[in-house]
Amino acid sequence: MIGAIWAQSVDGVIGDGQGMPWHMPEDLRHFKLTTMGNPVVMGRRTWLSLPKKPLPGRDNYIVSSRNPGEWSTGAFVLPDVPDLATDTWIIGGARLYDSVMDILDVIEVTVVDAIIADAYGDEAVFAPPVPEDDFALMKDSDWLQSETGHLNGSDVPLRYRFLTYERKVPKDHV
Repeated sequence: MIGAIWAQSVDGVIGDGQGMPWHMPEDLRHFKLTTMGNPVVMGRRTWLSLPKKPLPGRDNYIVSSRNPGEWSTGAFVLPDVPDLATDTWIIGGARLYDSVMDILDVIEVTVVDAIIADAYGDEAVFAPPVPEDDFALMKDSDWLQSETGHLNGSDVPLRYRFLTYERKVPKDHV
């Protein structure tokens, strides 16, 4: 199983190229529970945005043309997405999500109830659209209220929901 996992605003923003525009403990718990024990693959900018490196309990792979060095301590640096023979999670960024869409089996999305693209302007980084011809929505939680989650620079609590998409036809038959 190869999955992708991300959080996005209602209008599709996943960040600004340096971090996420919110703090949402419930999403962080969901991310940890979903990816724990499995390899995670990310681009260099996603790696650099992590507050704690490497993510514990997971082999960390960075897809980058840069040579490994002090910047990548604790992770494996590869020029391309590795051969993914075991359960693996793609954790960002946007270009990496786009490049692996054809090999994904599952997509986990946390939708944050905020519209922020205009506020981020040219700095907004967007999640790829989930191809409806290839993936079916299998789970859709109701809107949930975060206990302490908020947009950066605000203390107004946010709502969120979890969506799980699965490939309609196994990729071996595509």
